[in-house]
Amino acid sequence: QVQLVESGGGLVQAGGSLRLACAASGRTFSAYAMGWFRQAPGKEREFVARIRWSTGSTDYADSVKGRFTISRDNAENTVYLQMNSLKPEDTAVYYCGRKHTSFSSYGSWGQGTQVTVSS
Repeated sequence: QVQLVESGGGLVQAGGSLRLACAASGRTFSAYAMGWFRQAPGKEREFVARIRWSTGSTDYADSVKGRFTISRDNAENTVYLQMNSLKPEDTAVYYCGRKHTSFSSYGSWGQGTQVTVSS
């Protein structure tokens, strides 16, 4: 059973930066990809970024390209999201999820971490 724990959220002014972390635990951990998603109040959860666990290749939502960077530490089973030039519209609860195989959906959601960007 894989468990994901997000951390690093907080309150920051517009233009500031935060670094989120998602630590995976379990007897054995493997993943096809890890992803960051976010959900703002009254909105559906949306994709932010993802990283292929084996190759490190990345994809980003258009709204965060050039500002956010996803990375991973395979030895620590941890994925990071470096968020720069934050905007008020980035305010949301950020979740990480695991895509176990290329055919599976993202799951094993953590509890989320709140990011609030003030204007």
